[in-house]
Amino acid sequence: MKYRAVIKRSGEWWIGWLIDLPGVNAQEKTKAELIESLRVGAEDMLDTEVPFDPGAEMTTVDIPDPVWTKPPFENLPVS
Repeated sequence: MKYRAVIKRSGEWWIGWLIDLPGVNAQEKTKAELIESLRVGAEDMLDTEVPFDPGAEMTTVDIPDPVWTKPPFENLPVS
């Protein structure tokens, strides 16, 4: 699977996070190391078993569509 990542240079470091898997983020010295750390973080998160306790509920939360001030992601160049 592919997951969207935001990556950028911050001083001497590369930082990034996965939009589709909140909590997966990383900081590395090179872009290649950052992308590898994000990949490993995603694998670890997806391999983590989350127990479902009796009496717990799963639900959805309705959030209004955002008002975009910039073009949607589809129109942004991918590097």
